[in-house]
Amino acid sequence: MADQIIKADYLVVGAGAMGLAFADMLLNSSDASIAIVDRLGAPGGHWNHAYPFVRLHQPSYFYGVNSKEIGENRTDLSGRNKGMLELASGAEVLSYFDNLLRQEMLPTGRVQYFPQCEYTGNRCFRSIASGVRYRADVGKTVDATYMNVKVPKVTPPPFSVAPGVEVIPPNELTSLTGTFETFVIVGAGKTAFDACLYMLDMGVAPEQILWIKPRESWLFDRAQAQPEEFGGVGFSGIVLEQAQIVAESTSFDDMFARLERCGALLRIDTSVTPTMYRCATISQAELSDLRKITNVIRKGRVVSLEAGLITLEGGEHRCPASSLFVNCTADGLERRPAVPVFDGAQITLQAVRPCQQLFSAALIGYIETTQMQDARKNELCVPTPHPDSNTDYLHFLNALVHAQLRWVEDPDLFNWLLNSRLDAITTDSMMAILEGNGALTVEEMMNVLHSASAKADAYLAELGNRRIVPA
Repeated sequence: MADQIIKADYLVVGAGAMGLAFADMLLNSSDASIAIVDRLGAPGGHWNHAYPFVRLHQPSYFYGVNSKEIGENRTDLSGRNKGMLELASGAEVLSYFDNLLRQEMLPTGRVQYFPQCEYTGNRCFRSIASGVRYRADVGKTVDATYMNVKVPKVTPPPFSVAPGVEVIPPNELTSLTGTFETFVIVGAGKTAFDACLYMLDMGVAPEQILWIKPRESWLFDRAQAQPEEFGGVGFSGIVLEQAQIVAESTSFDDMFARLERCGALLRIDTSVTPTMYRCATISQAELSDLRKITNVIRKGRVVSLEAGLITLEGGEHRCPASSLFVNCTADGLERRPAVPVFDGAQITLQAVRPCQQLFSAALIGYIETTQMQDARKNELCVPTPHPDSNTDYLHFLNALVHAQLRWVEDPDLFNWLLNSRLDAITTDSMMAILEGNGALTVEEMMNVLHSASAKADAYLAELGNRRIVPA
């Protein structure tokens, strides 16, 4: 059977959040036609495999595609997020992307959607259900899968499991049919936080939870992530505050001590020095409840599980034979090698502002609609691998600062930033500075940012880490 020919200006591989954010920008800033292919049966990417109790960890206000808000910008009146802007549930996120595609994108007549299709390369894909093969006659291909998001439901445990030992992803916590003496949470990231908090909500005593934490993490207080128009400091204010702290610090350790003292960064266990930074946000109420879990194993990663025995990189630990293990180890946003975003007929979506993937995809989409050459596009869209270690906090700050300084020098891009609902940095307070009405002058702001970057460079050189973003 001959391949069916699909004609469009762009072939977007992946109907996850980044792919849709890029496509949304093209639709609203150009007359381009788009074919979207995805191996899943519904849009939303990894959200289709998320555990039922998952919620966004940052305000819904900053999530989604540029043209469409998610939620109603309400303030939560109860729970651990009380007093802060709502956090969309996984179900709400999936409904949002489904409505976006079916009610807004497809009716334009410029979007074709091919669910349950496997991309086989060279602009070809195959229907998983029917076997029908397609070949796309397009101008450019957009890889929206490069970030390789992984979630526990579809990621096998990275350790061996003996017969009879029960290991589940957090998805199955909502459908337990038996009781267990001990719940062992494996992992130290946001998924593990959610699993621990869910078990506490279900009435499990903190003493029944055994938490395997290979690393401790620096965390960001969600209260500081509230937008300016809702009474928050705003990210631009936070960036400047943290940059000032870094600039004034006298050593790498002193920097983190200062950031913690002012509340810019938090940690669950104040007796353990964090070695991880992954942009995770947390509320003070969540922090308080997680601190109730004191049965914590710090012997590195799990190597193997047997009945009553956990073998870790740093030794063994005995546990009840009736324990239930909850695998939260999937690397949701792994540290992928940076590649050029724009490469002729190939576009590879990546974060160009650290930890803001959807904003990045929208910005890349906007840049694509301009008349710039690839060299200039890549100057404005420098990939920033997702942070992982504590030293990556410095990479994070450097990448954010240098990107912002590049962008504000381009008048058209700066105007787009000011009007982008996904941009949490280029806000009213930054505009006030640039217009001469802020607490700082433009010169003072630039001095703070450049001083912080220079201090970050010095610490990284001392620590032997190669920089991600050149000055």
